[in-house]
Amino acid sequence: MVSRTPVLPALLLWVSGVCSDIVMTQSPGSLAVSAGESATIRCKSSQSLLSGGSNYLSWYQQKPGQSPKLLIYWASTRASGVPDRFSGSGSGSDFTLTINNLQAEDVGNYYSQHYYEYPPTVIQPRT
Repeated sequence: MVSRTPVLPALLLWVSGVCSDIVMTQSPGSLAVSAGESATIRCKSSQSLLSGGSNYLSWYQQKPGQSPKLLIYWASTRASGVPDRFSGSGSGSDFTLTINNLQAEDVGNYYSQHYYEYPPTVIQPRT
């Protein structure tokens, strides 16, 4: 019997920009996968996050009762200590986080965040 592991709940981030609000929308809202499988999370920005050849997009993992952990920055660069099972891709306004060979420890919430204007402000939905 294969157990299903929930990976992420509904996600929607709003981040205020200098000129206009940038809306970050992730899909799917939730995902159930088995250990060893792959998961893909997509993020779409309401405007391009590409500037000067860099994409101002990061991905975070948050486990219950813990602070968010940086996984990916510049859309595709893994943070120090992050396993290579995690990879980021995309450019402009469309981005993807892929987790290969999922492990039980990967259960949690996954957030995309832009830092086109610094410092960013993140507002999470109420639970």
